[in-house]
Amino acid sequence: MMTLEFYNQNAESFFNDTIQVDMSELYRPFIQRVIPNGRILDAGCGSGRDAKAFLEKGFQVDAMDASVEMVKLATQHTGLPVKLQTLESVTDIEAYDGIWACASLLHLSEAVLPVVFTQFEAALKPKGVWYMSFKYGNGEREKNGRVFTDLNEERLQELLSHCPSLTLAEQWVTVDQRPDRDERWLNVVVTKG
Repeated sequence: MMTLEFYNQNAESFFNDTIQVDMSELYRPFIQRVIPNGRILDAGCGSGRDAKAFLEKGFQVDAMDASVEMVKLATQHTGLPVKLQTLESVTDIEAYDGIWACASLLHLSEAVLPVVFTQFEAALKPKGVWYMSFKYGNGEREKNGRVFTDLNEERLQELLSHCPSLTLAEQWVTVDQRPDRDERWLNVVVTKG
């Protein structure tokens, strides 16, 4: 709950800090694999920045976030009916051509991640594409009122071993795009079937 409280209390500053970040380099490996006009789930959409970008590129977009305040801001920003929903409660079956989970799954505990991985695997259509990003590292930690599970390539492989229909298409490490940050991120694209 601590992480959720952080986003509810800091929604506006988080929105302002992230809304202008140029994500085009991260979109490219994802959207080049998603079928044109496909249905994308922005899982943990935060400000709605990415959901809006995918809408503008002609995709059908469903967006969700677990923070009441972020849902309000994302709904205003995107014009979408953003759902108040947790990542753990995604139970759709073969509903999405793409799942975008940018810096959202990293707030789940190590115990919950394998469960959500199998749920997201089920939610993807055959030939579906899933992008995810985690702060680079290994293990759980708490920082400034938020809980993080950091991943490296080995931990990612371990999680993917629970998902037999997923194939690692691409993984790469980037540095945070925000000017005051130097954190490294593990970016991952997997495909289904």
